[in-house]
Amino acid sequence: TGPMISECLGNLLRITLSAEYFEDKYLSLSVIDQSGIAWELDEAMASQCGYTVTYSNWRNIEFRASALSCHSRLEKDVFTVTIQIKASHTSDMKNTATHLKSASCRYGPWSPRELVCESNYMEVSVRREVPQTVKDFIQDEPDDWTLTFPEAKAGEASVWQIVFHQPEEKKALLVSDAWSAGYGLNTTDTRVLLRIPYTAVQIQLVEVDLFLQAQGITFSAVRSSTFYKQRWMILMVDTAVACPVDGVDYTNKTIIWTVPKYIQPLSAGATSFKDVLVEAGVDLHKLSAKEMASRKYVLSNDLNAITMKIPIGAEGGYYKTSVSSGQHGTKYIINLFLEHQWEDNKWGLTKHTIIKEIETPFEQVELAITNNSNLSARLMNVTVGTFLPDVELVNLTIDGATVAVPEAVQHGYLTYEIRYANGSKAYVIKVPFDAPSIKKEYVRADMRAHTLNVTLAFITHPTSETFTVPVTTVSAVKDAVLPSARGFCDGRNLHLIITRGNVDQNWLPFISDWHLTPEAAQKYNYSLRDNGTHLAISVPFLFSHVNYEDFHTSGIKASLHLTLKDGITLANRRDFSISCRFSPSELIQCLPNGTVIITTVKLVGIADLDTSLLVLRDRQCKPSLVTEKTATFKFNVNTCGTSRKFNSTTMTYENDVLYFRPGNDTPVYQLKFVCSYAIKQTVDIRYESKKNPPPSIKPGFGSLALSLKLFKEKSYSDPYQELEYPVVKYLRESLYFEVELLQPKDARLELNLDDCWATNSRSQDSLPQWPILINGCENSEDSYRTVFHEVNYSIRVKFPQHLKRFEVRMFTFVQGTTLLQE
Repeated sequence: TGPMISECLGNLLRITLSAEYFEDKYLSLSVIDQSGIAWELDEAMASQCGYTVTYSNWRNIEFRASALSCHSRLEKDVFTVTIQIKASHTSDMKNTATHLKSASCRYGPWSPRELVCESNYMEVSVRREVPQTVKDFIQDEPDDWTLTFPEAKAGEASVWQIVFHQPEEKKALLVSDAWSAGYGLNTTDTRVLLRIPYTAVQIQLVEVDLFLQAQGITFSAVRSSTFYKQRWMILMVDTAVACPVDGVDYTNKTIIWTVPKYIQPLSAGATSFKDVLVEAGVDLHKLSAKEMASRKYVLSNDLNAITMKIPIGAEGGYYKTSVSSGQHGTKYIINLFLEHQWEDNKWGLTKHTIIKEIETPFEQVELAITNNSNLSARLMNVTVGTFLPDVELVNLTIDGATVAVPEAVQHGYLTYEIRYANGSKAYVIKVPFDAPSIKKEYVRADMRAHTLNVTLAFITHPTSETFTVPVTTVSAVKDAVLPSARGFCDGRNLHLIITRGNVDQNWLPFISDWHLTPEAAQKYNYSLRDNGTHLAISVPFLFSHVNYEDFHTSGIKASLHLTLKDGITLANRRDFSISCRFSPSELIQCLPNGTVIITTVKLVGIADLDTSLLVLRDRQCKPSLVTEKTATFKFNVNTCGTSRKFNSTTMTYENDVLYFRPGNDTPVYQLKFVCSYAIKQTVDIRYESKKNPPPSIKPGFGSLALSLKLFKEKSYSDPYQELEYPVVKYLRESLYFEVELLQPKDARLELNLDDCWATNSRSQDSLPQWPILINGCENSEDSYRTVFHEVNYSIRVKFPQHLKRFEVRMFTFVQGTTLLQE
């Protein structure tokens, strides 16, 4: 118990640092030597001195030390290792907590030669007194160990040397040079040790053949001899070492690990070979045959090789999260070890311990996304997972913005973990249906689809790999509020007022196939107002988009049909209509001078009626103004076949508007209209005469001083200054003009504007020209007519009658489709 736990595992000591205690902390690990000096551990020192630091079971940190590691204290068969851990919450390692752990392990008896294949180094230790050099000793290689003697004789007394045997040469290094190159050398009273990192230059890759197999097993191997002078003797030992690099296959969800029994670099000079012991296990714990069988492990000791078969997912290993090309997946990890002891006629007993961490290939894992939304609570509830314990949710991307998990609650997103009994976990995301990031879409009737679209970003520990999981879930909720409408008519217009719902934010108003926009409404003299909650539309009775259904003396029935369409697909979403009867007097004017103006309308029942072909009784009388649905006639009562009737008080004129299909003299459309004029009319007028002097105008002479200014706003408080010209404006932007009578300041005078026009240059007489004011009035041909603004008394304005203010929309001169410029 506690933050660190130690175990003695043969010639290795393991200290496990608890993830619960050291997780999310910055660590510094040091080894304490016999003098109490702390040696901080890094990768180079670890592989040189016999230490290994790795992760096990997701987040636990595992420290392993060899019995012959640099700073271990060896007394008889007991070795002791002391480590120091400094832990801090900050990378600058301030306010550290220091932990010491010392552990002793008994190991023995030692074999004449012991080989250890760790994950980051190879180690060989041999008894100092064997093997001795024998005259005429037959080697497995052409080179002879005795060739090292000249190099040994040339060395200084008591200085160790190591000679590496390579195919092309032999290289001798002094101990100091070997140590600087990363090799570990050590000696005890009875043993000589050489430790070689897998990154060492002198390592050779050697392929060891297997019987009846096309491809052998690759080993990292070093052939070397280590020696020193002692008085008049030269002691030399063979320090060859070899460790398997590969040999792992994956077949039918099974790991197959094969290790050859006869390894050439380790068998140099031996002529006999005998198996003594083969044991295997997991995490440096040996397993009995019964334990292996219960886990469905298979250990085979054949003539040429030792084979272990492990089902992927079996007890003893664990899964860890892995990421490949951004995809989430897993790998199965198992830390196997094999101990093989054999006897030969060169060494006697050799113990070969191989530690092999096996990691299966990446396998993609699909993540379940479960929608558990609570409709009554109006809450999106989504579960994502399951995940292994080494995964952590770090941030969410909401509407394109990435936020950390603690900040997500400010956007309405509550996230938390669910942990299961087997150690796995899932993440839950809860979001209110009404959160701004939840997209709402009308589906049908009273249903809306609420869509959660969020991307979750995860990180794995301790490898810090990252991956994302897009989460999109849809919940159908009966909360749609459709727009409703009410309509009414006045004497000349049809009105529709639509109350917005919660589904029509992107619906567009259409009359027939005509999109009703503010610009179009202004162009056709409609009224269109939208305040976000209500859409109000007013359309004149006589308009091309109004339908006329029937005609009676009681009035003409007119209807307006409006459709709300989807803003993206333009599919019809909702239809509204208003129908009213309008007085026939709206269609006819009987003027006192005998002129009649009548407007007839096209009824919906006569689809093929061409209003331009409507005539009066005299078919030569044709309409003076034609639209798609109306035709207007203007004529005198004494023309066009008009009939006349009298009675004692009135004179009545009658005529018909007729429509004939080509080649047919029977009208398919007939509209009778009547104008009645009073024959006698008596009006009483009272007249009283007064002798008033006749009006007179006295001619005079004088000069007027005028100014024309352009203002920035409708308030007419800030005029453009001379340095601000030329003024840049865009089409349809408003220009605010003010004309002022500067002199004389006579309250009896009033300023009236006659004509005002725009030109394409500074010259007022240049062409083209466009009238803005005509006889003091706006130009009726303007698409955007000039607007006059009232002038009131103020501190600046003493005589309001001396000023005229008007607003003009910015325009440009064009000829055809070509923009005219000065």
